[in-house]
Amino acid sequence: MSTAIISSIDCHLHKMFDGHPENPSRIDAISDRLMISGLEYSVSHVDAVAVSKQDLLLVHESTYLEQLSSQQPMSGLFDIDDDTQMCSETIIAAKKAAGSGVQAVDLILGKQQTSVFCNIRPPGHHAKSNQAGGFCFYNNIAIAAAYALEKGGIDRVAIIDFDVHHGNGTEEIFEENNQVMFCSLFQQEIFPFASKNAVNPLHIKNALAPGAGSNEFKELVTSHWLPALREFKPQILFISAGFDGHREDDIAQMMLEDADYAWITKELVALKQDVGALGIVSMLEGGYETQALARSVVAHVKALVDD
Repeated sequence: MSTAIISSIDCHLHKMFDGHPENPSRIDAISDRLMISGLEYSVSHVDAVAVSKQDLLLVHESTYLEQLSSQQPMSGLFDIDDDTQMCSETIIAAKKAAGSGVQAVDLILGKQQTSVFCNIRPPGHHAKSNQAGGFCFYNNIAIAAAYALEKGGIDRVAIIDFDVHHGNGTEEIFEENNQVMFCSLFQQEIFPFASKNAVNPLHIKNALAPGAGSNEFKELVTSHWLPALREFKPQILFISAGFDGHREDDIAQMMLEDADYAWITKELVALKQDVGALGIVSMLEGGYETQALARSVVAHVKALVDD
């Protein structure tokens, strides 16, 4: 068993306004760096398949899906919010992104892989059950986790979100679910302006101050996340893998390094082994300085491969 990467050429189809940081060059930069690193040849490659409506309905309301479909323009852009637009091919890209997570779960459950990284876009963790926003349309990680619980005979999963922005959509979707532990760190007082308080006791939310770096990050994970995760004993680990907390990414002001993403991945791999989890599903969220993003993803994937 090994590591797979799932992606799709269709994830290039979604485009927003010129100069938007969430653009197709992100996944190209990752693919190029994986090839340069040699990791490209150490993993299996799988083409993403579009998510089914049935699986979308595991976390999204049917009226929302209908609304999103009706908003997709024939040409030009439709504004969801100031930072999020739909183009004529947004939905096919978003369906491939969401479908990759379902495929990853099937690969883990079928014991074909021990870990999967989904190099996809658009991202998903800001999408709520009935609302798009924050560059997100379908909540990719939530769909994958709900699919594992509904279809895979899984009782407990954990979602670890280390994107610099809080996964407010994921929190909302699983707010009343006692089968999902959700760990989210985020820079305080930036989008989506999340409170540190959680309604669900299985939700661990940690806000970091601007300028926080490796020491604060490692202390948070070691003191708050890992003990709770070991006690919860998730059967699959899901990662909302956002790399926009990197010091070179100017979308926020955290000071993480490539090595920090390798470190947390190694810690999660060790956790998987300790609790006997079936595997790890990692899905790309943020990360907008493409070279820092690509290097950080390589560090992340290498730690998964070394499992």
